[in-house]
Order: sequence, then C-alpha cells, then structure tokens
Amino acid sequence: MESFDVVTECMSFMLNEQFMEKFVDPGNHNSGIGLLQTYIWHGQFLLPFVSLGLMCFGAVIGLCACICRSLYPTIATGIVHFLQGLCTLGSVNCYVAGIELLHQKLELPENVSGEFGWSFCLACVSAPLQFMASALFIWATHTNWKEYTLMKAYRVA
Repeated sequence: MESFDVVTECMSFMLNEQFMEKFVDPGNHNSGIGLLQTYIWHGQFLLPFVSLGLMCFGAVIGLCACICRSLYPTIATGIVHFLQGLCTLGSVNCYVAGIELLHQKLELPENVSGEFGWSFCLACVSAPLQFMASALFIWATHTNWKEYTLMKAYRVA
C-alpha cells in the first residue's frame, strides 16, 4: 500500500463539484475513473434529497386523504413512506460502503477517530421508523376497507 500525505483541512464543494467523477485512488488523477466510487458518492448525496422530497409528497397525499376521506390516498401515503425508507436505507448503505472503500485505500491519520456521528445513528433509526409508518398506513387501510365499503353501500341505498 502506498503512503500518501494526508492533508486534514476542511474544504467546501460547490454543487457541480459533487457530481465530478471519483478516481480509483483518491487524489491520484492518473489512476482512472472509479465507477463504483462515483456511483456510491452520487447515491449518498442524492438519496437523502429524494427521501426528503418523498416525505413532503407523502405529507401532501396524507393531507388529501384526510380532506377527501378516501382510503386510496392512505394507501399511497403508505407506499410513499415505504419508498422513503428504502431511500434512507440506501443512503446509509452508500455512506458505509464509501467509507469502507476509502479506508481500504487510505489509512486514518493518527489524531482522527473513525467513528460514525449522531446523524448517521439518526438515519439508522429513521429507516425502520419509516417502514413501520408505511406498515401502519397500509394496515389501517386494510382494516378500514370493509367498514368503508359498507358505509359506501349505505350511502347509495
């Protein structure tokens, strides 16, 4: 394994720099483009935004379900929560895979600890909660379906 001089200073990246290709060896532009590293970086950058967008979309659908008093938007809200959980789980997995790939290429400096932070722990807790919310929405729709169809038949009669 080659030894690299590691510079430990923070740098901010512009939005277009987030989508640049990553290289097989970090910092070595002659090592070739690493597709795995590039796609993992894109996943850990984009999936949280997709999850946030799905959360807002699910809130609007849930509001429509309350206003319309229909079960179809409730099913849609459950499906959106399930997709949201998949995006959160995918972003956590991309983050862990990216860190593992980086640690294979570079060793940590002596004064840096390689621990996951509190936001990572919150994301790990968030994904199962989103799956549970999805299951509860779908279960509530399923249990109220018979009662809803009986009310609908009563209104027609």
